Amino acid sequence: MSITQAEIKQIRSLREKKFRDELGLFVVEGEKLVQEALDSDFEVVRVLRREQIGEAAMARITQLSTPSPVLAVVARPQALAAPAPVRGLCLALDGVRDPGNLGTILRIADWFGVQAVFLSDDCVDLYNPKVIQASMGSLFRVRTSTADLPALCRRFREEGLPVYGTFLDGKDIYRRELSREGLVVMGNEAAGIRPAVAAEVDAHLLIPSFGGSGAESLNVAVATAVTLSEFRRR
Repeated sequence: MSITQAEIKQIRSLREKKFRDELGLFVVEGEKLVQEALDSDFEVVRVLRREQIGEAAMARITQLSTPSPVLAVVARPQALAAPAPVRGLCLALDGVRDPGNLGTILRIADWFGVQAVFLSDDCVDLYNPKVIQASMGSLFRVRTSTADLPALCRRFREEGLPVYGTFLDGKDIYRRELSREGLVVMGNEAAGIRPAVAAEVDAHLLIPSFGGSGAESLNVAVATAVTLSEFRRR
């Protein structure tokens, strides 16, 4: 198998969001992640192996600091026109900007059996290479879509499903009654949940600190894990 200069140029361009958006493609690297893509409903356009195209070519197309033995080019799924409420426990992310956080949250959502993850349109790109790596394959299993979060919260409430959010002035999550269904909103790393979304939240939750901690807050991925764990524990 060979790879042309034009193909190398195209794959290298997928490091940038504007070209991922334009071409509708993204890159997955590593044996585990490529196999996850092949086992999923995503369309795998091409699989390239180091022993087939050569060390030098793989070094040119990799998005990692050290080239992996295998790389796949994958088609992005079509976006839903208007994401709708989903029965079960769902998650919404309001302006999560760090790719490591988003990838880790997808992995957490996968672990706790979250039915869908909704992202505000200013979240970090779902197909950013660091998001993909941090998700450890959960990207291919967790249902995701971009949504107008205030409108989505209203639709959940119209369906009789509660909307929860985490706030520093919320009520102790360990003392609150929690539903098995509904939407849990997590906010931006610095600003938290923004006012337009907060106005649509039914229940303000707090993960309390213990022992006189001086920490101001938890990392959003850590807070997501703690929150979902408490929902599933009930």
